[in-house]
Amino acid sequence: MPISLNHTIVWSSDPARSARFMATILGRPAPVRFGHFEVVQLDNDVSLDFAAVQAPIQSQHYAFLIGEEDFDTIFARIREQGFGYWADPMRGRPGEINRDDGGRGVYFADPDDHLLEVITRPYGGG
Repeated sequence: MPISLNHTIVWSSDPARSARFMATILGRPAPVRFGHFEVVQLDNDVSLDFAAVQAPIQSQHYAFLIGEEDFDTIFARIREQGFGYWADPMRGRPGEINRDDGGRGVYFADPDDHLLEVITRPYGGG
């Protein structure tokens, strides 16, 4: 059997809010409650399982490979909501996107400051 990622837990201060944020920005179906998780399903059978944590949350990075048309739609949602965005993970190029490897990419933060990224080409692929 091939090895593939099935799910990952995303720690959050408010799992329902964070899962709704992710589903809305990425254009996914509404999150589904499973036990104490709020689950956002992605197209490749991987789920993001949002769970509450009381301790300070360590920021994580989640990158999503998307199509060119999806980039336009998602980037429009980011701008319409007035979220900050950057061309780089160090947040040194605010208000810009990158064009690495002949694609487009942008970084933005979720409500718990997890750094999210959408890219249209995998790094090293162009």
